[in-house]
Amino acid sequence: MPLSDEEARMLAQLEQSLAAEDPEFASTLRGSKVLARSRRTAILAVLGFIAGLGVLFTGAVTATTWVGVLGFIAMLVSAYVFSTAWSRGQAIRQAEPDAPASGGSGRSKNKRSGSSFVDRMEERWQRRQDNDGF
Repeated sequence: MPLSDEEARMLAQLEQSLAAEDPEFASTLRGSKVLARSRRTAILAVLGFIAGLGVLFTGAVTATTWVGVLGFIAMLVSAYVFSTAWSRGQAIRQAEPDAPASGGSGRSKNKRSGSSFVDRMEERWQRRQDNDGF
């Protein structure tokens, strides 16, 4: 059942107030919609690739060149659509984990600082050496 004009207006106002109060949460919600759309597009592209492969083989078996060429073109288009949907999804996934980690533990703080495991171990060793000397 579609929303009435009044309900649609109230929903738009709620969305605007949410975006004004908590922009990170609103962007996370928008990102999940885009991620679902890119995932759906990638699945459809894989199905299109498989269908194009079937058309290509049909053209090869029946010795109808134009059918094989259509199948090949369908495969190329599907591969392109898949690659763009995949890269869009990867970009969203890389941007998504940063938002919840803002109130994280010290462990996530060490990951963000760029220090490696070996560097952290060396720092601990130096602190132990300095504390034992006094």
